[in-house]
Amino acid sequence: MQYRKIGSAGEGLSLSVITFGAWAAGGWMWGGTERSEAVKAIRESYHHGVTSIDTAPVYGQGLSEEIVGEAIKEIPREKVQILTKYGMRWDLAKGDLAMHSKDNNGNDIDIYKYAAKDSIILECENSLKRLGTDYIDLYQIHWHDKTTPIEETMEAVSKLIKEGKVRYAGVCNYSAELMREASQYIDLASDQVPYSMVKRDIEKETVPYCIEHGKAILAYSPLERGLLTGKMKPGYQFGNDDHRAQLYFYTDENLRRVNAFLDKIKPLAEEKNASIGQLVLRWTVEQPGITIALVGARDARQALENAAAMEIGLSQQEIDFINGHLNELVLER
Repeated sequence: MQYRKIGSAGEGLSLSVITFGAWAAGGWMWGGTERSEAVKAIRESYHHGVTSIDTAPVYGQGLSEEIVGEAIKEIPREKVQILTKYGMRWDLAKGDLAMHSKDNNGNDIDIYKYAAKDSIILECENSLKRLGTDYIDLYQIHWHDKTTPIEETMEAVSKLIKEGKVRYAGVCNYSAELMREASQYIDLASDQVPYSMVKRDIEKETVPYCIEHGKAILAYSPLERGLLTGKMKPGYQFGNDDHRAQLYFYTDENLRRVNAFLDKIKPLAEEKNASIGQLVLRWTVEQPGITIALVGARDARQALENAAAMEIGLSQQEIDFINGHLNELVLER
């Protein structure tokens, strides 16, 4: 495993380049979860060098954080880096309505983007309890809340940093413009944003901004929720509560196009004795400005396969080979 530093305060925070993404572990929007398998996946990842875990309160409405807390109980706290978030409430109807959804029991819930000071302080306390820790390594706003001034939000996180409950401040899903504003009030370590071979819009403004200002980029959904593993074929059926069924990436025509591209780079993966997914992950973290790849796993087998992606070496010539075929890929919207 490789490790990269984020944050400019002190010595910075060292994260594993493959970081465990615990959204699916919480079950919400992923068709449920198997708690014991998720705990095992996190622990097995740790033993193979994946020391960083990214979660959020809204993932399973607290369940993902509880699972992470259970998984790290037997690991010395200083050996793991806990990344979690704030600013999405399912238990309070304030702020900017994000979506109508259902919890893991099938009950209707409304999710709000809300990042007022008092709410953040409360969320932090609740997260610390669920995680079973007294500090969070990287605390990130989940989505921009248009109803709360960014200054108020960042002042709340600054307070938590002064109290020792948070080490570093980050953002998620922020544009370069929003990062620029937030940076007036706090030293931001990172921006967590979606990025994959088929979703590269951040390369226009966000990546150049982060490179220029020394901010890390934590890329989530680098396998585009399973699309780039080559395991999904036309006709693939999702469960009723799986959000992927509604996304254009997974139409039969786009599955055909993506798989045709993956077939072209498959020989390179085979040459390296790697899966297509591992090759995709290695490519991702070699892109300019991309610091960390957040990768989910439902069980230990998937987790170990993800971790092993960092054992692959890619030359510039091989990256150019992949890019050449990737540039020919166009998806239907």
